[in-house]
Amino acid sequence: MSASNIHPQASVSPEAKLGNGAIVGAFAVIGPHVSLGEECVVHSHAVIQGPSKFGARNIFHSFCAVGGDPQDLTFHSERTELIVGDGNTFRESVTVSRGTKKGGGVTKIGNNNLLMAYAHIGHDSVIGSHNIFANAATLAGHVTIEDHTTVGALSPVHQFCRVGRYAYIGACTVITQDVPPFSRVVTGRETKSFGINSIGLERKGFSEERRKTLQRAFRLLLRSKLNTSQALAKMREQFGDSADVIELVQFIETAERGIVK
Repeated sequence: MSASNIHPQASVSPEAKLGNGAIVGAFAVIGPHVSLGEECVVHSHAVIQGPSKFGARNIFHSFCAVGGDPQDLTFHSERTELIVGDGNTFRESVTVSRGTKKGGGVTKIGNNNLLMAYAHIGHDSVIGSHNIFANAATLAGHVTIEDHTTVGALSPVHQFCRVGRYAYIGACTVITQDVPPFSRVVTGRETKSFGINSIGLERKGFSEERRKTLQRAFRLLLRSKLNTSQALAKMREQFGDSADVIELVQFIETAERGIVK
């Protein structure tokens, strides 16, 4: 790429690969074994380490540290990776760790995610696409985040937890169990589910019929006197023709840490 796109006060390893149209600001640091796709923008003082591979049009704001060693006491400089898709935004002071050998060796992030200031993505996590991590949202290692979710400000997610598609986690909510898809989870005196993520689903184009079907399914799960197994059986019986409800049921059936209810 053209040298004019790299500020003379930036530090870019000769082993790094930068795609066409990439821009690197003053005092930014790009280490060895980093591959940036086309039109990535690295603002001043951002730090990107490797081995890591990024797609196109990712934006790294000042003082973010992406691709660093995992925060894990069993890590001893083994070769592990970070793999990131296209169009992600890493705001100020965001931290993202590479994987660990015991966790599979790779941290993965999909496309078009917004990581607001001070958010953290822990080692071996797998992040889908179109997610929002509000300020200081924190993922421990081995967390799975599916697509179109929101993790609220100052909300920690315990290791090995999953957050299903279109879920919304309110600010300051502690997540220690799986969050079902389409749900809204907010901490009051205790962390509990308040049913479907109605506003978020509407914004994502879910029809009124789909939202009402999910709402009825969640009512069985959360408000009936049935236990979880009985509620799931009833949901299959009543809403078996709904792909959304079947996704919800299958997610709950495979939860290893239980679910937020």
